[in-house]
Amino acid sequence: MADKEGKRPYSALTDAEDLSAGTDVAPDGDYSLEEILAEYGGGRRRHILDEVDGALESAAAPAEETPEADAPGEDALGKAPAQPPEPPAPEREEVQEAPEEALPPPPRPVPIEQAVGQTVGDLMDRQALETDHRPRRGLFSRKRVRMEETEQLYEPPGPPPEPEPEEPPIGPEEPLDEAAKRALKRWRRARRPLGAAVLAVLVLLAPQAAEAAGYTVPVWTGNAQVQTGVCAAVLALMCILCRGVFARGFSRLARRYFTGELLLAFSALAALLDCGAGIWLPGRSAAPLYALPACAGLLFGQWGCAQRARARYDTFRTAALDSAPPYLVTDLEKGACKQPGSVPGFWTDAEKPSFSEIWQAAFLPVVFVASIVFAGLGSLGQGRGADFLLNWSAILAASAALMLPLTDTLPAARLAKRLQKAGCAVAGCAGAERISRRRSMILSDQDLFPPGTVSLNGVKLFGEEMGRAVSYGASLARASGCGLRRLFDNLLVSEGGSIQPLDDFSFYEEGGFSANIHGETVLLGTASFMRKMDVRLPSGLNLRTGVFLSIDRQLAAVFAVKYKPSDNVDWALRLLRKNRIRPILASRDPNVNPGLLARKFTAKVKPEYPPLSDRLAYSEQESAAGRPRALLLREGLLPYAETVAGSRRLCRAVRAGTALTLLASVAGLLLSFYLTGLGSYELMSPVRLLAFSLLWTLPVFLLDDLAGRY
Repeated sequence: MADKEGKRPYSALTDAEDLSAGTDVAPDGDYSLEEILAEYGGGRRRHILDEVDGALESAAAPAEETPEADAPGEDALGKAPAQPPEPPAPEREEVQEAPEEALPPPPRPVPIEQAVGQTVGDLMDRQALETDHRPRRGLFSRKRVRMEETEQLYEPPGPPPEPEPEEPPIGPEEPLDEAAKRALKRWRRARRPLGAAVLAVLVLLAPQAAEAAGYTVPVWTGNAQVQTGVCAAVLALMCILCRGVFARGFSRLARRYFTGELLLAFSALAALLDCGAGIWLPGRSAAPLYALPACAGLLFGQWGCAQRARARYDTFRTAALDSAPPYLVTDLEKGACKQPGSVPGFWTDAEKPSFSEIWQAAFLPVVFVASIVFAGLGSLGQGRGADFLLNWSAILAASAALMLPLTDTLPAARLAKRLQKAGCAVAGCAGAERISRRRSMILSDQDLFPPGTVSLNGVKLFGEEMGRAVSYGASLARASGCGLRRLFDNLLVSEGGSIQPLDDFSFYEEGGFSANIHGETVLLGTASFMRKMDVRLPSGLNLRTGVFLSIDRQLAAVFAVKYKPSDNVDWALRLLRKNRIRPILASRDPNVNPGLLARKFTAKVKPEYPPLSDRLAYSEQESAAGRPRALLLREGLLPYAETVAGSRRLCRAVRAGTALTLLASVAGLLLSFYLTGLGSYELMSPVRLLAFSLLWTLPVFLLDDLAGRY
């Protein structure tokens, strides 16, 4: 490299200087070409210099194309390849800038500033676009950081959860005692005509069953006028006796609910009109009347009204026993939760339509319209217009399943009767569905070990006074709100202690509490908690359910606590395990954990044991006041477990029964349409059609009976 003192800056160069002349001599200036190129990266210096040299040679070649350059034996730069280059002149004369007219024709000379700048800029742009080449840091360049996603810091936002529909506000409610009296009147009024209705159905069933068995019934067999008159009279009598079915069906239709009572009412009306058509329409086919299955449908509809009123009566009568019940059962995000009692909202939930009515309101209008269309296709479509009422009554009798009014009322009545004995009441199918949809319930340490099952088995002091140790332990136990509070309160009264003011009270995941009392750090918890807090324990001290007290990291007292299992709690845990309900252990007592439950109870229940923060949050919910889905009038875990388990069995019975009943309606609709279209009325006689409907009631009866047996 030449000396810097003898150089000129690049700005002093002129455009007239030949790039090819004196290639081995650097121009005068303050900086050399190598120093300037060092700014574009130390690692890329050689690579850029090589490419710049190549570009300069290609740029200088056109400027050297003169007649003398074309002489034989010389290369493109005007030098003989065989001869070595001449040594450079010691000092180069300054070339004056030629005028524009004197310049040779293009290609014209390129200034070195423009050549170097353009060449280096092109190289930098091209290398910046090469993603596979990792750039290096130069002298004055910045490190180019390639932003690549190496770790997913958070979950990608998914679809927002569907918000739960807000419940309507609680409006004016009827007092529970008056609601119980009104439900009792309805029950008595609904069950009164059931005996007469059963006799009326037997009047129609006896001659037709005997005739189907091959016997000849005097005055009945072969006499169409007598059969039509008797069927019409008995059916009209059933419509009068079971007028509650019509009232229930049309009243729910006014509220846009097409229920099973309405479909049974239409079936009876269609059969009654068909009886009139058998008398006044001579073109009607000689087919039997379907008054028998229509009368049976009215009988089941009236029975459903009676069971609904009975379920309301048992529920409201139990809820009205105490205007301020001790506990209620409400629904949380994690499951059912027991809280202090309040009755507003219970009547509103009990009067809500069940999901059986909601499903019927969605499917039964389709069945009803399809029955009209199928009846028209089987009669008017085949040129037998006089058989429209005959086909319609047959299709409606087959599609109106007998258990439509009983799928929700019968299991609700059975459950209400059982819970009444246990001192509980559920707010109908709507309340049962809310508290059982999560299949879990929150349990506290007081639920598992009620008062009387936790006792003190002894106290051992380590250089501390009894009154001071008991006062400190009772103060922490009361602040924690755990089940040990009652035990320490009794000990406090017997020892003459007092509750001390606390500062900086804290819970610990390891199983204990801490606070500052009169400037002293007091710890209360299990043995493992004391060891983790660097409190030295005496050797040979083995207490699984002991509570240890330390003052300023020094062991002060040991309280031997004994937990006695209760038979009712054990039976309740068995009930939860049998019904696949997961208990969530929200205990504040450091000793109450899944290990203690496994040692004390025979029921092999596996509770969910959430972290400490969740346990505290769930236990605080027990002091809130939610909407009452059920009311508990008795203490203990057993009524609570029976309410949640019974609600789940009620929901399962209603869902399964509703599905089977709707399936029976669809099957009867299609089968009757096929047979009436063929005109095979002898294959679907009234007795056979009634037997078909009764067979569908057997599985529903079994499911409904399971709601009250658990």
